[in-house]
Order: sequence, then structure tokens, then C-alpha cells
Amino acid sequence: MNAFTARDTIARSGFRDLRVVAKVRESAIITSFHMEPVNPLDWRDFEPGQFLVFKIPVPHASGEKGYVPRNYSVSCSPASKGRYRISVKREAASAPGLPDGISSCFLHDRIDVGDVLQAEGPRGEFVLDKASSRPVVLLSGGVGLTPMVSMLHALASMPDRRTVFVHACENGDVHALRDEVSGLVATRPGLSAHYCYRSPSERDKAKQHFHSEGMISRDVLQRLLPIDDYDFYLCGPPPFMQAIYAMLRALGVPKHRIAYEFFGPSTVLEPDAFRTSAVVAQPARIVPTDEATTVECRKSGLKAIWDGSAASLLDFAEDHGLKPEFSCRSGICGTCKSRLVSGDVAYFEEPLDELGAGEVLLCCSRPSGSIVLDI
Repeated sequence: MNAFTARDTIARSGFRDLRVVAKVRESAIITSFHMEPVNPLDWRDFEPGQFLVFKIPVPHASGEKGYVPRNYSVSCSPASKGRYRISVKREAASAPGLPDGISSCFLHDRIDVGDVLQAEGPRGEFVLDKASSRPVVLLSGGVGLTPMVSMLHALASMPDRRTVFVHACENGDVHALRDEVSGLVATRPGLSAHYCYRSPSERDKAKQHFHSEGMISRDVLQRLLPIDDYDFYLCGPPPFMQAIYAMLRALGVPKHRIAYEFFGPSTVLEPDAFRTSAVVAQPARIVPTDEATTVECRKSGLKAIWDGSAASLLDFAEDHGLKPEFSCRSGICGTCKSRLVSGDVAYFEEPLDELGAGEVLLCCSRPSGSIVLDI
């Protein structure tokens, strides 16, 4: 995950009960769930772009009830005090014999108005930079539009912030929250939306539900965006993210102007920028520990300067060719838990579960001075 500034977020830990007060079908595959805290004192404000962590019950072979954590972006306006909305795509099996998505199908098929879910958060550093005065481009693919809609709500109340909302999906049948976005765009000058359908239906064509056909191309972006210094926000499936990120970089957009929500290795978006061997990765930065803040990975034989360019210790390790195990990249699952041999770290996202002595989560921490990791 990238961010415009090295900002620390306030930890909001602890699960609480949220009651579903409305269930709204947004498209053929996406349904919104509106929820309010059972205890009104459990309300916590959120920044546009943040997500909630839900405990999704799963059956065990032993008959005992277990849970898996799942993250869903808040898709409503941050001004919606006392109520959250998540908009969830039903992830059906991609091929016969494969299982349906555990959490999305549970929510779609078994949760209704009046049911109670357990959630923690809000969390996440992928948030709208309200301090910036630059124009904004919100680029989303599929259900990746959910944090973007929340951001658009916030931007609609900023009269001096020009914003372009660009969304790509298959067709009008799966396009969620279209009327809401179009309504927001109509609230003031300086807001615009562009919808790109890969395979529009005849009805889409007759109703003119979209603005371009196929994939979001360089020509489309150049036509939509006059020369300016924009803040870009990206969210969507990996192929979409890779294509759009590469396109923006080819158009000369600097990395620090591109923020993204992406649960995968940081090297995926720009693979050519990284080496495959930790031994040869950026050798000029390998220095004695008393000359600068350094990160030493003892098992890998890497010792390199921490210059602050990496968002987390996990990103730092990946930037230098290492491949630590991970899953959520947001302090929730514990997959990237490692041993801290020496030194201290600071967490910009509080780990969901308590860590033991000498343990560290790489995905949500940065070094506080030179450290040694057992990776």
C-alpha cells in the first residue's frame, strides 16, 4: 500500500457488534449492507478509503465454530455518522468443483436485516489526502470502486478540488452505485465521471450507460485529464492495477502521486524496479550499522539503509529481493509475523492480535532506529 505522506493512523482496536439495518442489491453481483453499532457508544469515525475487519464464521470438521477475518472497505460518506455501509461482491466459484468465496457468499446468502456481525476498525492508510489542494483522479475496477465512492462523497464537499471519477467494469448489469456516483457528480462544478464497459450490452448502448468501450486506455486518460499535477488513487483487481499503474508511470506520473489499495506484493505493480537477489540488491546502500538507521535480515545476509521510502518493513524486504510470507498486509492475519532480534519498531497500524515478546509484524511496522530481523 502506498500513501502520499508517512502518516501514522490512530489504532482503533477491539471488535464490537454491528446490526444490519438495510440490505440493498446494487447490481447483479454486488450487495450493500448498512450497519449500525448495537451499542451507540461503539461508533468510530472513519476516513474515506478505510476498511472494517469482520469475523466471518466458518464450520470446522470438529463441529466447533471458527472465524476467518475479512476486510471490506466502507463505501458510504464519512459524514454518515452512526452508520457504516460495505458493498460486497459475491465471489462465486470460478470453475466447477471449486468452492464459493467463504465470506462474500456468507454475507449474501445468510445475512439479512436484523442480523449482527462482529467488526473491528476502521483501519487502513489508503485514505484521501484532505490537506492536498491538487485535483484528484479516482480510478477503480469492479468492486474496487467502494473506497472511491466514499472518497467522492468527501470531495463533493470540497468546492475547490476538481475530481475525475473513472470506473471500469464488465457492463451495466454489474455496475454498482452508478446512480449514486452520477448524483454526486451533479452536485457541483468540477466533478466528472467516466464509465468504461468492457462488454456493454445492447441495453447499455441504447441507454448510453457508459462513455467508452473496452479497457481504460492511455488515449482515454489523456482525453479526460488536461495537463496538471494530479493526486491519483487506484483500487481494483490485480490485472487492472498493474495495467493502470504502468500506464500512469508511462505518462510521467511520479510514484508519490499514486496511492493504491492493493493486497499483494509491492513488487507486483512495478516488477522491473526490483532485483531478484538480496545479495546484489542496491549494493550502495549496504553500510555499517553505526552510520545510519539500518535493517539487517540475519538469515538472508542483508543489511541495508532504511531511508523511509518503503511503507513498511514488509515492503522494505520485498524491495530488496526477499519474499517473506504474508497475506493481509494490514496487521490482521499474522502471516508475516517474524522475530525481532534487536532494536525497536513502531506500528502505524495496530496488530489485531497481541504479539509475544520479540515478535513483530512486518506489514504494519517501521523501524525505530537500527534493527535486526530473523528473516
